[in-house]
Amino acid sequence: MTDDSSPDPSDSDASASLEDRTRALARHLEATAELPLERATSRWLGEAEAVARDAATSDLEADIVRERVETVSDLLSEADEPAHDEAREHLEAARRLCEEILGDRYQT
Repeated sequence: MTDDSSPDPSDSDASASLEDRTRALARHLEATAELPLERATSRWLGEAEAVARDAATSDLEADIVRERVETVSDLLSEADEPAHDEAREHLEAARRLCEEILGDRYQT
């Protein structure tokens, strides 16, 4: 990734807040919107982006944010791996962020 506005996947460590990680998740998915993707993959990523954006921008309790992130994770599991390298990097980063956020569910 060469775009400085895109979050670096290695920056999403466990010390980042839920809010920060949820915003990073939404940004990764938003970054795939204009990339050339197969129609079905684009649809799954678009659905996931909408849910992630809602979780990142709405004033929600942490449990509700995690429920939305779980929905994002489910949607991403349906998406095929994109052939486009940048899209694949964003998808992998989004999946990692989902795992981190959902992994924190029982730690906080």
